Amino acid sequence: MYYLGYYTLYLVSLLPWFIIYGLSDFLYLVIYKIFGYRKKVVLNNLITAFPGKTDKERQKIANEMYHQLIDTFLETIKLLSITKEELNKRFVCNYEVVNDLLDSGQNVQLHGGHFFNWEYVNLAYCINIKSNFMGVYNPLTNKVMDKIMYDMRTRFGTITIPTSNFNRAFLKYSKEKYVLALGGDQNSSNLHNAYWLPFFGKMAPFVTGLERMAVAKDTAIVFVNTHQVKRGYYRSVMSLYTTTPAALPKGEITIAFRNFLEEQIKQRPSNYLWTHKRWKHRFDDAKYSDMVLEYPKVRDSSYEL
Repeated sequence: MYYLGYYTLYLVSLLPWFIIYGLSDFLYLVIYKIFGYRKKVVLNNLITAFPGKTDKERQKIANEMYHQLIDTFLETIKLLSITKEELNKRFVCNYEVVNDLLDSGQNVQLHGGHFFNWEYVNLAYCINIKSNFMGVYNPLTNKVMDKIMYDMRTRFGTITIPTSNFNRAFLKYSKEKYVLALGGDQNSSNLHNAYWLPFFGKMAPFVTGLERMAVAKDTAIVFVNTHQVKRGYYRSVMSLYTTTPAALPKGEITIAFRNFLEEQIKQRPSNYLWTHKRWKHRFDDAKYSDMVLEYPKVRDSSYEL
């Protein structure tokens, strides 16, 4: 089944871009307009994040997001056969931010959110970063698709680590220079071991592991923002936040990233993945009050969006 699935998708990846995007437009009508895939979740998220916008404005954001979501799905298939040269033509980034840190002898953690197209990020960063490049992922339930996605993500050398085996695998690779990419907008699975912060004014749990790991390893932290320039073409911006995380007050890194994430979403709200319940967990002050950050002063930073 693996070979049948892989080579079927590989043949699809060879289709010209204009056919890929024609197929994307058709799937948009089927998935969103006809079946309404997670439409209620998306609109509820947008009401929470943008209560001041009109229904028409929120609907426009949803429409644009679904177009980008389906484009991302088909662009991911194209990555099975894309060359390094074509990918670098379609995806540009200021890689010198990370490479200069590596040259200075410092390892790097990249903190990003679910902005389109994160699969481009994975392959393009690996090509252009001068060290081991690692990403963390949750294996798919379907073993065939999980293997296909693994092969696609690693075809240029990315080291992908499943969440279930992260500690052991990371220890092995961290002995050399590395850049570790982490999603900082994930809901924490352990609500008693999360940082609770207002996210667009409503309490949400943020994972603590990103900050704790950076502090323990004294790893430089770089925030990353990726957005579509035009269909099939992306720009990613790396912004150095700190080279001395261990010297910062507890919680500053998490709060700074939350601020960064909100800034990006406000700039381009349809560029964010709204199909997941961003406020899935209800805050209970009696249970989680000890995990609410005390808001250390976060130094002013400007980010190129």
